[in-house]
Amino acid sequence: MIPQNISPSNDKLREILQSVRTIALVGLSANPLRPSNGVFGFLLRHGYRAVGVNPGLAGQMIHGAPIYGRLADVPFPIDMVDIFRNSEAAADVVDKALSLSPLPKVIWMQLDVINEAAAAKARARGLDVVMDHCPAIEIGRLAIPQV
Repeated sequence: MIPQNISPSNDKLREILQSVRTIALVGLSANPLRPSNGVFGFLLRHGYRAVGVNPGLAGQMIHGAPIYGRLADVPFPIDMVDIFRNSEAAADVVDKALSLSPLPKVIWMQLDVINEAAAAKARARGLDVVMDHCPAIEIGRLAIPQV
């Protein structure tokens, strides 16, 4: 059975991508050949204030943006948490996102990342959730202007 709410409408995706400004990409790789690295660079070039979250890269810069060890270490409010981890690991990332103050507005799980239980927790707290989508793909597909 396909999980519910995995594919928001184009209007909802457009609304999300035009309203968020700060994005924390959890699971960022320093390897320029990895999808997370490419998406991170794309988000920055598109005008978002993006930061990476990876404990092994904390304190480094990738594409000129800072990398933090944990979501809780990011020193400013986050609008969207973009999860580049596997479906099982997404639950822990969502739990950590739900402990932030203020709460992010959006939990975004990358392609092939689906965790209905974690999504339900986030929705119960009022967050929008997108699963199994890539913001870079959706920005291009929906012709989202640079922010």
